[in-house]
Amino acid sequence: MPPFARTVAVHQSEDLGRWIRAQRLGWDRLTGAQQWMCENVLGIEPAAQDEKPKPRHTHADKWALNYSAARQYYEREGYLRVPRGRIERIVTGDSEDQEERDLKLGSWISNQRSRAAALSPERVEQLSAIGMRWA
Repeated sequence: MPPFARTVAVHQSEDLGRWIRAQRLGWDRLTGAQQWMCENVLGIEPAAQDEKPKPRHTHADKWALNYSAARQYYEREGYLRVPRGRIERIVTGDSEDQEERDLKLGSWISNQRSRAAALSPERVEQLSAIGMRWA
């Protein structure tokens, strides 16, 4: 067997490694009896905080993040004529858990402009308030 091949333990067509990972990551969704069985019978413990994947962002979250970048750009430059290739760096999170993110602002602005008819009136109003050119 090649050194890069992964050995998979399968029982009744269930990938046991995947099952164990699912139990560890979904520990809070297990009943008390299931948690006890995992810990005391199978030796499975809940996943540590650093092992858990980051929560996914909704479309509304992503829109709000990009809007924040657009507002930041507008406040700094005084206009919203963003070059298509523009990357805008923003800081997200609270004072204890801050993260810098690079957003493709130019592409996002271009996409909002081309999808203007599909945007909600509230979003059109928000973008118009910071100088969005729609044509």
